[in-house]
Amino acid sequence: APYLDKKTVNALLPFGALPAIRARSTPFATGPLVSVADGKKTTGTHNMAKAANRPLSPHLSIWKWGPAMAVSILHRVSGNGLAVAGLLVLLWFLGAIAGGPESYVSFMRHADTWYGMIVLIGISWAFFNHLSSGIRHLVLDAGAGFEVERNNSWSIISILVGILLTAAFWAVILLV
Repeated sequence: APYLDKKTVNALLPFGALPAIRARSTPFATGPLVSVADGKKTTGTHNMAKAANRPLSPHLSIWKWGPAMAVSILHRVSGNGLAVAGLLVLLWFLGAIAGGPESYVSFMRHADTWYGMIVLIGISWAFFNHLSSGIRHLVLDAGAGFEVERNNSWSIISILVGILLTAAFWAVILLV
C-alpha cells in the first residue's frame, strides 16, 4: 500500500479518494500509523520488529528454471562481459594502434595465442548473445510473445542465434 503523511490523508479523506492506504512519514519510520480502509480512519503504532512477520519475496530456490530465466541471466552476464572485458580489450587495441608498430605487434602476439582467442571469441559471443536477447526483450516490451510456450521458444532461439552468429563471425574471420 502507498504511504502518505497524516496531513495528506486528512485532507483527502473527505473526498473518499483513499479506499485503502497507510500513512506515516516514511516507509521505514516507527511511531504513529494511520490506516485508512473503507473510509474509516484507525490509528496505532508501527514497529519495524513486526515487519519480520511479512512474507518473503520469492527466491530462486522456489522457481522452476526455464529458458526465459536462463536468457535473462545470460543477457545480464553478456552485457557485463561486454562492459568490462570488451572495453579493456578495445582500449588495449586502440592504445596499441596509437603506440606504433611495436605496441601493435605486442597486442597481436597476445591476441593470436589460445587465451587471446578465448577472450576474443567470448567477447564476440557476448555481443551476439546480448544483441539477440536484446531484440527478444524489445519484442516483449512491445507487448508480444508473453505466452509461455512462445516465450520459451523465443528464449531458446535467442540463445542459439547468439551461438550461431558467433560461429559464423569467426568462420568468416578465420576462413576468409
